[in-house]
Amino acid sequence: MQDLVSLREILRTPKKIVITTHAKPDADALGSSLAMWAYLKKKGHDPKVITPTDYPTFLNWMNGNDEVIVYEENVELSTKLVKEAEVIFCLDFSALGRINEMGELVKNATATKVLIDHHLEPEYFADFVFWDIKAAATAVLIYKLIIGLGDREYLDTCIGECIYAGIMTDTGSFRHPSTNKEVHMIIAELLNLAVDVSRIHRLIYDNNSESKLRFLGFALLEKLVVERDLYAAYIAISEADLKRFDSQTGDTEGLVNYALSIDGVVIAAVIIERPDSVKLSFRSKGDFSVNEFARRHFEGGGHLNAAGGKSNLNLEDTVKNFLEVLPAYKEQLYQNYKLEKSLC
Repeated sequence: MQDLVSLREILRTPKKIVITTHAKPDADALGSSLAMWAYLKKKGHDPKVITPTDYPTFLNWMNGNDEVIVYEENVELSTKLVKEAEVIFCLDFSALGRINEMGELVKNATATKVLIDHHLEPEYFADFVFWDIKAAATAVLIYKLIIGLGDREYLDTCIGECIYAGIMTDTGSFRHPSTNKEVHMIIAELLNLAVDVSRIHRLIYDNNSESKLRFLGFALLEKLVVERDLYAAYIAISEADLKRFDSQTGDTEGLVNYALSIDGVVIAAVIIERPDSVKLSFRSKGDFSVNEFARRHFEGGGHLNAAGGKSNLNLEDTVKNFLEVLPAYKEQLYQNYKLEKSLC
């Protein structure tokens, strides 16, 4: 953590604060934001959470959800709050482009900016940077920041629930390599706060609409393609497919993991046609870096084993491009496949 003494001094007196996170926030992004919101409210500040876009309804249970302002639905109010803010917390994103139109607004704001993130290669636009790529989730960093500021007593069940949701989802329910001793120690502390972990799991993973499940069946039956000689699998979804199943924000989340779960697959992609561009989500096994892959070919980035990207080509040409660049990685993918199979 960088210069906690200075940040503690800034937060010593009540401030107008904006907390924001990346577009289409997931449980780590929203959980981190609302945990910070609740903590700052307890400290006597006036915090506002502004998300660039909407987010999945299965996150609506989080404490403070009713107070969240969606920028694209409240541009005038959001702009006013950012301009008036004395401190802006930027959570779970490493570059201003990840907050869409809010990027320039935050960049030009006079507020003290605090970046808290665990993604690779951050853009250094903030006055304070709490950045750790080894952190399993941004929610881990929020927990450590509150403790580091000497405010352990401010942690409560509601804050703990938001932090737990972020850690649980970003670790893939504690199965990703980022799940280390520190993660389990923090979870133990959250259990001491009476966090009901089974309830949170149900709210996030067992809260599906009928249309989402039918869409999942369609995607796996008709859209899943496995390229066994390239150790790859992908699912390409068109706008028409999304409309057919009345797809809502969050309905495609986790789809890429089904493709990655196939035996022999080292890299998986979900490629989705959106109104502005084609979006890609990548996952990988072993040491194969989809962060590097996404940065080099699809204007993206993220983590070693989880990354995203975009393409300005149409859906068909984006799939073609994906398949054309894969052969250059065939040997690397094969070596990772061998390592996966050769463990003791």
